Amino acid sequence: MKVYTKTGDKGTTALFGGTRVPKHHIRIESYGTVDELNSHIGLIRDQDINTLYKNVLIEVQDRLFTVGAILATPPEKETLKNGQQRLQNLGIQEKDIEYLENEIDIMEESLPPMTHFVLPGGHTIVSYCHIARCVCRRAERLATHLNDIEPTDEFVIKYLNRLSDYLFVLARKLSLDLNADEVQWIPRK
Repeated sequence: MKVYTKTGDKGTTALFGGTRVPKHHIRIESYGTVDELNSHIGLIRDQDINTLYKNVLIEVQDRLFTVGAILATPPEKETLKNGQQRLQNLGIQEKDIEYLENEIDIMEESLPPMTHFVLPGGHTIVSYCHIARCVCRRAERLATHLNDIEPTDEFVIKYLNRLSDYLFVLARKLSLDLNADEVQWIPRK
């Protein structure tokens, strides 16, 4: 199979189920941003960090492939002509969200309480986490925009919301682990 198909040369692409849409369609923007997020998470995983975090990030990347598949499937194509689900055995479930919450809770046990906003930075790895968090928030905004147009799996939106929380707490935890300066923003008077 060739990488190039030439079917998108006129600015359209196919969703799962074959429907062709412009490459700037909100559905494409949504799952394209999830793909971008997945790449940023891969960059974090490639850093010299605790294996536990790497394992969590591998699980997150797996879940993001599922999120992308869900977002790439328009509601009218979710069910095949034979009545079976197109994305059989794929989905985001409450347990996926609880997994992130549990990881957040574990990390927060060792973190000092926040009293102000945290400025992104302090160490390259921490900055990568903040960039991924921002891309995650953009993916969430696009998914909610898509949901305003066409129904979107509610667990996808919840998962992206919780994942951005996880990435924020991971940035704080890595700051602590790496003895990096965590600068809290204090409004000027």
